[in-house]
Amino acid sequence: MARKEDFENFQGADNGPTKLSIIVGENLRQLRRKNGLSLEQLGALSGVSRAMLGQIETGKSAPTINLLGRIAEALKVSVPSLISSPGVGGTVIVPRDRATVVSSSEGGFVSRALFPWGDPQSIEIYEVTVSGHHREGFAAQTAGAKKNLVVISGSLEILVGEDSPARLIEGDAILFNADTPHQFYNSGDADAKAFLVVTGLDGSNARVRQG
Repeated sequence: MARKEDFENFQGADNGPTKLSIIVGENLRQLRRKNGLSLEQLGALSGVSRAMLGQIETGKSAPTINLLGRIAEALKVSVPSLISSPGVGGTVIVPRDRATVVSSSEGGFVSRALFPWGDPQSIEIYEVTVSGHHREGFAAQTAGAKKNLVVISGSLEILVGEDSPARLIEGDAILFNADTPHQFYNSGDADAKAFLVVTGLDGSNARVRQG
């Protein structure tokens, strides 16, 4: 049975919850059929129930970040492949008020995409905000995926797999393998903000060592 916490709001210019839910549903249906999977088979691979997948495909519900990650992993695609509408080439400016914003856990974790939601990419860049005393968990991503995070205000604890937590304060950065479950935790009272770069989503880490 679907739980309240398994769903979230998506925000963005021209992409209200209804429109984006429809985009996610259409993309999911196409990718599932392309892989020759039934709802039951995709449910078994992703750990998401058939009923919930059906609601997502029909645009009736929008999944959380974690559910999107689990579905994308099962389909062997990146999360933008599920959320993207057809993109455009060349230089693209993403104004703040037109950026895609995804929130989960009743606003405890908010991410703003700093790139256009166009064609699937092997690198994603986000501005993330974690509310005080909030913990956000992430399922393992595609094999080879990495996350590079730098704290720009407040402090965060990053927990990766069974490793000891890494505490970061303003200006600190961390690079870690994202193909294992991990968490972001803000133990303070004020919001913590960070920039997050995700690479290797399609099995390629070509850009990780650039610069």
